[in-house]
Amino acid sequence: MRSAFHDELDSISASLLTMAGLVREAMNDATKALLEADLTLAEKVIAADEAIDQIQHDLDARTINLMARQQPVASDLRTLVTSLRMSADLERMGDLAHHIAKQARMRFPNCAVPSELTTTITSMGSVSNALISKLTAVMEHKDTVRALEIETDDDEMDTLHRQLIATLLEDSWAHGVEPAIDMTLLGRYYERCADHAVSIARRVYFLVTGEYAAPAL
Repeated sequence: MRSAFHDELDSISASLLTMAGLVREAMNDATKALLEADLTLAEKVIAADEAIDQIQHDLDARTINLMARQQPVASDLRTLVTSLRMSADLERMGDLAHHIAKQARMRFPNCAVPSELTTTITSMGSVSNALISKLTAVMEHKDTVRALEIETDDDEMDTLHRQLIATLLEDSWAHGVEPAIDMTLLGRYYERCADHAVSIARRVYFLVTGEYAAPAL
């Protein structure tokens, strides 16, 4: 019985890693679709969000069922409760990639990103990719050292977000209100994706140590 229980815990962890991989792919594809006005790729990201949602629903159902049947305590209970919260964060990250892809689709055949913000959005996409890649390793190996690094890594995304907003507020901005709204939303999508990565990294730290990581100042 105990062996079967831990096999189910391992299966839940594997599902979380699958979700993380799909989220990383979705964010990368969404950024590419946005910058290259690639409608086919945007549609792929939009459709793929359903698969991420389905994994979350299945994972949460399995987790709750396992809690009801086994009534786990201590670290096992912590693992299950943490998995519920991590799956919610990953699902939301998938939604943010979905929103980015919808923005690309909405402005097709034009590129949704004005030329003066191409570098910033490219960098935000790169930071997202790096964060999710590190996060996946943190989740897989329960690496508390790298989990703490993710919060510091998020500072780069915050800096890029501020740069984007500063560009929109410059007198030289010549694209009007609607593109400014588009870019404000896009900046927020990337910034929130990074925040969810920080949230998951903190949960991994709690899972391993039983303590909450102190927020970076």
